[in-house]
Amino acid sequence: MNIEEYISSGVLEAYAAGILSDLERKEVEDTLVQYPALRTELLAIEQSQEKFLQKVAITPHGSVKEKLFASLDNRDAGAKSIPLATHTNNSLIWKYAVAASLSLAVVTSYLAYSYRERWITSVISLNNLIAQNQQIAQDYNVVNNRINQIEKDVQVLNDPSFQRVVMAGTANAPEAKAFVYWNEESKEVYLSLQSMRELSQENQYQLWAIVDGKPVDAGVFDSNLAGLLKMKDIGKGAGAFAVTIEPRGGKTSPTLETMQVVGTVVKG
Repeated sequence: MNIEEYISSGVLEAYAAGILSDLERKEVEDTLVQYPALRTELLAIEQSQEKFLQKVAITPHGSVKEKLFASLDNRDAGAKSIPLATHTNNSLIWKYAVAASLSLAVVTSYLAYSYRERWITSVISLNNLIAQNQQIAQDYNVVNNRINQIEKDVQVLNDPSFQRVVMAGTANAPEAKAFVYWNEESKEVYLSLQSMRELSQENQYQLWAIVDGKPVDAGVFDSNLAGLLKMKDIGKGAGAFAVTIEPRGGKTSPTLETMQVVGTVVKG
């Protein structure tokens, strides 16, 4: 006989619970006589069941005891005692089963709530991680674009075909200074600010190229310029560049009274 298989079959638990038939109980009892190990296992099962029943037991109201003794006193002294039928055992078993089911339901509900909270926490953590990754990707794109812009600026600064024009501050802004990089062949113009004061939202700076003594619009810009700013193309013949303050969006002709910086193109 395989002791382990016999124990795992659950027959000992059924025997301890009193739900076996008379024939089945007789078979179990005969087996217990032959195998001491099974008796030890049965004892452990009975102790375990007793502990469980003690946990789920409900203490009766105090009046139950009084009613019980009163009922016993009223019984006929000559009446025969009626032994408890199997039905009583079955009723107890069903009560225990119901109590066990309720306990299982409570445990299951707790586990379901616990796992739900863990799931919600995991979802929140995942969303936070996704948001962080998106922010990292955005930051990377910003840095990458900035690096690309710097590389382009360096190419312009190192290109000998671009002429550097220094624009110094006028009496309106003595501390102001800016640079123009102009390629007469490609007509490209880039602007770099070194020191230009901040303007109100209603105004902007406007760059002018002086061609044959006449101002030519080269575009508007704000004082928060970083690096080189691509301005409007200017063809051949520019003799100077200047910056004035104009209404936001610029004008078709400069307001000379607001000129901030001016610089002459050095020929040769």
